[in-house]
Amino acid sequence: MGEMIWLGILFPSRRKSFLSTFLLLYSLLLFCVHGSSFPLNDSSSDPIPFHLYHSSDSLLREIDALVGRHPEKFRIETMRGSNRGYLAEIVVVTYNHTQRQINKPKIRILLSFGQHGRELITTEVALHLLHIFVGERSVPYLDSQSIENILDNFIIKVVPMENLNGRKLVEAGDSCDRRNGRGVDLNRNWSVDWGKKEKDYDPYEEYPGSAPFSEPEAQIMRKLAVSFNPHIWVSVHSGMEALFMPYDHKNTIPAGLAGHIMKSILENLNLRHFQRKCLVGSGGGSVGYLAHGTTTDYMYDVAKVPMAFTFEIYGDASASQKDCFKMFNPIDRTAFQTVIDKWCMAFITLFEEGIKRLGGVQLSGSDKTTYLWDHLSVVENDSKNKGRGNRDVFELAVQELRNYFRLFFLSTVLLMFMFCSRISKNKFKDMNLTLNGA
Repeated sequence: MGEMIWLGILFPSRRKSFLSTFLLLYSLLLFCVHGSSFPLNDSSSDPIPFHLYHSSDSLLREIDALVGRHPEKFRIETMRGSNRGYLAEIVVVTYNHTQRQINKPKIRILLSFGQHGRELITTEVALHLLHIFVGERSVPYLDSQSIENILDNFIIKVVPMENLNGRKLVEAGDSCDRRNGRGVDLNRNWSVDWGKKEKDYDPYEEYPGSAPFSEPEAQIMRKLAVSFNPHIWVSVHSGMEALFMPYDHKNTIPAGLAGHIMKSILENLNLRHFQRKCLVGSGGGSVGYLAHGTTTDYMYDVAKVPMAFTFEIYGDASASQKDCFKMFNPIDRTAFQTVIDKWCMAFITLFEEGIKRLGGVQLSGSDKTTYLWDHLSVVENDSKNKGRGNRDVFELAVQELRNYFRLFFLSTVLLMFMFCSRISKNKFKDMNLTLNGA
């Protein structure tokens, strides 16, 4: 990029229009390739609006106080880990209404927020959701008793801030940083397809660590997933508006009934709460780039969580590339509250879907994935799978066309870059010869 800036300085009149067009195409290319993981190495000059957002310390203090007010429903613990002198801790809040019993096993849900330090809005949704669980805050169109009746079917573990060390770096002024305290992207540190690097790999944004689970944060989350054995997993991010399911490392969704059910749940959420504005599908097939070593792919493929999702809850595509905070977080009160309200409502709807899909089957089978899907309604399976094969073929064809278009666009831009560089160098040589001759 530095070479293009110098060309603009050397030849402002003749190259201005051409270079402006080229720079626009190059920026669009980077945005298409990187999506929500656009390389953002410059820190924003705008401070965090703490009149809207909690600091990490104040948010965790408020959660601790909330748990203290409702010991019959909440339990809190701090899980710690270390590796080669690097220390990490993760707060986990468990919701389980012990005073009211139901006559069937409860569905287990694991929710994680704040895996990337710069995505502060996700942790605010976590805080608001915990308040909703105990009736201290409301959800539009639902009364507290209705919510309590829904929640009685679940044990819910909430990780309100998975990447505390990375969040501290953001609060210290590096508002572009998504990594943990020693420069590792926690959403590339898991074992499924770990370490594979795409052509557009950005080490600043996506460094996967020295090995799978090299980071204490990932080790803690793996331990939590294994011990809790959830039926539903959601990892919450910001950078765009999307409802994703496996897979991130390839552009397909899981085959069979499991993939069909997950996608139908996401399509329902998109219709009910987001007017179909969210991207829906696999992360690898919808965003435009593949991600390797992600948490959600591990949860589905290795931990065998029947329903594994990634939610992207906010993104401002009009924000300056240098204004990282604005790209990933709303900065005015109305937008801030709108994001919190609609995503909290979406979570309640997801819980209702969980009851509908999982409430009528045994939840204690040893082979959880197979057992659950084998006992889902045969009628639902037959009716909703009609025409699914044709749709899958069509979606795959669209994805392939997308990939071919991206490759064509990339080749065009690279050729333009080489052409521009060659002309500029020749022009620079001619100018030097002229000056030397004079």
